[in-house]
Amino acid sequence: MSNTTVPPTAITPDKSNMTRKRRLMKTVYRQRWYYVMLLPGVLYFIIYHYLPMGGAMIAFKDYNLMKGIWGSPWAGFKHFETIFSTPEISRTIKNTLILSVYRIVFGMFPDVIFAIILNEIRVQWFKRTVQTISYGPHFLSWVIVYALAFAFMAPGSGLINNWITQGGGQAIDFLTAKEYFRTILISTDLWKSTGYGAIIYLASLSAIDPHLYEASVVDGASRWRQIWHITLPGIRNVFIVLLIIRIGHIMDAGFEQVYIFLNARVYETGDIIDTWVFRRGLENLEFSLATAVGLFKGAIGLILVIGANKLAKRVSGSGIW
Repeated sequence: MSNTTVPPTAITPDKSNMTRKRRLMKTVYRQRWYYVMLLPGVLYFIIYHYLPMGGAMIAFKDYNLMKGIWGSPWAGFKHFETIFSTPEISRTIKNTLILSVYRIVFGMFPDVIFAIILNEIRVQWFKRTVQTISYGPHFLSWVIVYALAFAFMAPGSGLINNWITQGGGQAIDFLTAKEYFRTILISTDLWKSTGYGAIIYLASLSAIDPHLYEASVVDGASRWRQIWHITLPGIRNVFIVLLIIRIGHIMDAGFEQVYIFLNARVYETGDIIDTWVFRRGLENLEFSLATAVGLFKGAIGLILVIGANKLAKRVSGSGIW
């Protein structure tokens, strides 16, 4: 009787698969404590970010509190049609985009400049003092910031208006004037967030190889040349990543700040998508409409992040992924 042999190709895939599985299990076991430390963060995103996405279906329903999500009747794209047929929506989208672009342009560059200035300070006690003072406003609530702004710009008792009236001028109601509203928002945001926003850039600056600066000194480079050719390229990738993240949130113009500073007289320049949704969704109990706006904003943000990441990789060779 002739002996039959099994071709090697018939058993090799199974063996290779078993080998890969064993290697994977060994790797997971060796790094098990890293996975344990990762677990709370993963659970947080699953519970508070991914599971609630199931409620997004009410954007396609006429949601009723008594009937619940599953009992409410389907409405199709009715609420999306309502969004784009509402007269105020074009104004709120415009205001949202303008404020978001202002925050990117006037919010990111001061962070970089302030971080570079702090990095150039050689007196350590003075550097730490400036850092501590500049970080402080970040931990104040917007309610307190508004109270401070009111103390300076109130028409009757504000410090700035007292200076104006003492100089022979007429008091200006800054907080209810639409031509000043965006300037006040961006200015208070800069005061509150610049110091804290510089932390990431300071961390990336500390990772730059000091030998590069030493070599540049030997070559006779001035401090300005060192900043231009070493410091700025060293934080370029961090700047690009933060820029992409901010572009992804371009439809979020800072609800908390805007809502606290907002009043009926500045709706034309200050009413954004989130404040409009708050009035329609919570005050008028139009939950389906509010959810539809949220889906619309999420879709726009996803498109912008993907587009910005591709553009960044094409221009600079680096991106988020």
